[in-house]
Amino acid sequence: MHGVPAPQGIVLQARALAKSFGKVQALKSVSFSLRAGTVHTLLGENGAGKSTLLKILAGVHRPDGGQLLLDGAALRLDGPGDARRHGIAIVHQELSLAANLSVVDNLFAAHPPRRGLCIDEWAMHRAGAALLAKLGIAIGTATPVARLSMAQRQLVEIAKALNRPSRIVIMDEPTSSLSDNEARILFNIIARLVAEGRAVIYVSHRLEEVMRISDEITVMRDGSSVCTLARQQTCAEDLIALMVGREMKHLYPPRTVALRRGSPAALEVRGLNLAGRFQDIDFAVHAGEIVGFFGLVGAGRSDVMDALFGRYRCQGQVLMHGKALRLRSPADAIAHGMAFVTENRKEQGLVLGHSVQHNIAMVHVHSGRSGALLTDPAAEQALARNSVARLNIRIAGLWQPVGELSGGNQQKVVFAKWLAMRPRLLVLDEPTRGIDVGARFEIYALIRELAAAGTAVILVSSDLPEVLAMSDRLLVMRGKRLVSHLETHGLRQETVMAHATGARLP
Repeated sequence: MHGVPAPQGIVLQARALAKSFGKVQALKSVSFSLRAGTVHTLLGENGAGKSTLLKILAGVHRPDGGQLLLDGAALRLDGPGDARRHGIAIVHQELSLAANLSVVDNLFAAHPPRRGLCIDEWAMHRAGAALLAKLGIAIGTATPVARLSMAQRQLVEIAKALNRPSRIVIMDEPTSSLSDNEARILFNIIARLVAEGRAVIYVSHRLEEVMRISDEITVMRDGSSVCTLARQQTCAEDLIALMVGREMKHLYPPRTVALRRGSPAALEVRGLNLAGRFQDIDFAVHAGEIVGFFGLVGAGRSDVMDALFGRYRCQGQVLMHGKALRLRSPADAIAHGMAFVTENRKEQGLVLGHSVQHNIAMVHVHSGRSGALLTDPAAEQALARNSVARLNIRIAGLWQPVGELSGGNQQKVVFAKWLAMRPRLLVLDEPTRGIDVGARFEIYALIRELAAAGTAVILVSSDLPEVLAMSDRLLVMRGKRLVSHLETHGLRQETVMAHATGARLP
C-alpha cells in the first residue's frame, strides 16, 4: 500500500515451484519474493496456475519441484493446519462458509472459546462482534449465513481468515462479489494489515484495483512467472499484454448492430413485489437489448432475478412478447425460453463432479426446447464438442470433471449449458466474477453476439465500468426499489453511484 514505510525484508520466497496433476502440468516454474508490510499481487489469466500456487502456499498441495522459504529457511507445509501454524491465512475465492450456521459459528468453527468442556457462547459472540466492528463489517453475529448476500458472505469469509494470528494473508479474488462500497471496506482492512507489518498476497482480475493497492506485481502465464514489477514501473495496458501474450487495445467489444426497440417488449415486468426482498419493480427489455442492473449490496438485484426465474412466488405480472406468464418454478422459466447464469456457479450453475459434456447438455436434455429430448449419447457429445469449440473452453477432454477446470472455463461451461437451449431471454448475474481479462473479452463478445441475434439480455454487475460499457440502458436499485432508468450513452460513474446511494447528484 502507498504511504507505508520501507519494506522490512523478505518474509516468503518461492523458487521455481512446479506442480503436475497426472499429465497436466499446472505449474512449470514460479518464483517471487514477498516482503513484510507490502501488497504483492499475482496476476494472470484463468489457467495460468494462480489457484495451484495459492493451494501450495496454503498447504493444500505439495510442490513436485522448487522450494518455499519462510524467513530464509526451507518451508515444508504438510497441510492447511500447518500453514496456519506458520502464520499463513487465506481468503478463498470459493467460499468455505457453512450456510446452515450463524456468522459467529463460522468465524469460530475451528477454535471456539470454551469454558471448561463447553463452548462459551457469550464470549464467542462478544469476540465475533468486536472482530466485525474492528474490520468495519456491519453484520450481526447471530445472522444465519444462508440469509446473507454473496457480498456479505465474502466479507464474513475475510473476517474468518483474519480471526487467527497471521503474518501472511492471501486474498483470492476478494472483491469478485463486492460493490464499490464493500470494496472500500476491504481496502481499509488491507491498509490496516499492511500498517501492522503483515504481508498480503493479492489475486484479482480487476486491473483498476491492482494498480490502486499493489506494491509489487508478479505476472503469470502458462504455469510460469513472467516477471515481477513495482507498481510504479507499469500500467494496465502493459500488464494485459504480459498476461495474455498479446496486445489488447479494447477491453469491451463495440456494438455492431443498431438497437431497435420494438413492441411488445421481449420481457415486461409490472408491479413485481415480494415482501422483504423488493417492491414495485417495473421495467422492460426488448429483443437485442442489453439492460444493466446496478445497486449496492442488499439493494435487491439478485432477488429480482431469482423471482424472474420462478424461484419465488410474487405479486405482479411478468410478460414475454405480450403474453402473461405463470412462473411457479425454474422449469416454467426454462420452458418459456429464459436462461439464468447465476452469480454462484459452484452451487447453482454446475454439477462439479460431473463431466464437461454432462454439464453442457443437462438443460438441453430436460427442457425439450429443441423439440425432442436429447438422449442420444452421440448427439450429446456433438453438442458439447461444438460448444467447447465455440466458446474456446480449455479442457483435457469432454470427460473431465468440471470441478477441475479454472474459474473462467467453468463460467464458459455455464454459458454453454444455457446457450444450448437458444434462449429468448438471458439473465446474467455477475457473469465475469473471478474471470481474467482475456476470458472476459470473450464473454463480452458472446453477449454482444447474442444480442445482435435478437436475444434480450439482463446484465447484473457490481463492476460499474463493465455494466456501463456493456449496457444500452442501466436500471439502478436502492433500498429494494428500482429508483432510476438511465441511458448509458455519456453516463458517468459518479452519477450512477449518486443514484445508488441516494446522494446528491454531482
